[in-house]
Amino acid sequence: MEGGVVERVRRGAPELLDPLLMNAPLVYSEAGRGLLHQIYREYMDIGRSNELPLLCLAPTWRANPDRLAASVFAGRDLNGDAVRFLQEIREECGDYGGKVYIGGLMGCRGDAYKPQEALSRTAARVFHSIQAESLAGAGADYLMASTMPEIHEALGMAEALASTGCPQVVSFIVRPSGCLLDGTPLDEAILCLDDQVVPRPLGYLVNCIHSSALDAALETPHGQCALKTGRLLGLQANTSSKSPEELDGSEELVGEAPELFASGMCALRNRFGLRVLGGCCGTDAGHIAALARGLIGE
Repeated sequence: MEGGVVERVRRGAPELLDPLLMNAPLVYSEAGRGLLHQIYREYMDIGRSNELPLLCLAPTWRANPDRLAASVFAGRDLNGDAVRFLQEIREECGDYGGKVYIGGLMGCRGDAYKPQEALSRTAARVFHSIQAESLAGAGADYLMASTMPEIHEALGMAEALASTGCPQVVSFIVRPSGCLLDGTPLDEAILCLDDQVVPRPLGYLVNCIHSSALDAALETPHGQCALKTGRLLGLQANTSSKSPEELDGSEELVGEAPELFASGMCALRNRFGLRVLGGCCGTDAGHIAALARGLIGE
């Protein structure tokens, strides 16, 4: 899977970020399109050179209805335009483009590190359906609910995604205890969505934590039960081992050498059979290139 995108913009060209929509509106400016094109092509080129399929995500994590309506881009199909932008980049990759899958990225309405701000199931289903329909309507290959800290909004959001008919993946933030930030055990969260969402998600990811945190979580009884479902696909990992609370609002980037990052990720693959591996905060093309080399055994 791809590595960090919005955090790369934040560290390299923070003046390009929108205060409400973050990196989504970059698709409308020459400088923004140039930077996003560079980042996404780096990831696609890594996948092609290592003969690995690649999951990419449109830069739409914060492009929800409330934020879009309050921005200068109100009334524009920003979500659809972001998907189409990635499709254009994929077309540049020739035959390899058939192995690149473009996802419509969505996040919770509030702060992903504050589960107390989560929507109810019913409110989430209504709220997130607007963005989900825009992403699916633009031809996204899949939709992804990312960085989900709480079970009720995740459930309603998954229902909104399912209603589009587009395949979906749900990604949680998980503590080393094997629980979501709201205390819901990971295995219970997976079983809840599988039982109550029709059609059920393609599978589940974890993101925005270090590989060592997921390693610890999967050693717990909750983690072991989650693995037994066969529904946990993988991880988009941070380069920092700090907790979500320590990272929230941090101005300092805590890095990790690409080879060390790749070693931890490949260990998860080997120990637990995870199949989708990529980067979140702190990662760049160097980390994903090292990961790809590790996955093909170089």
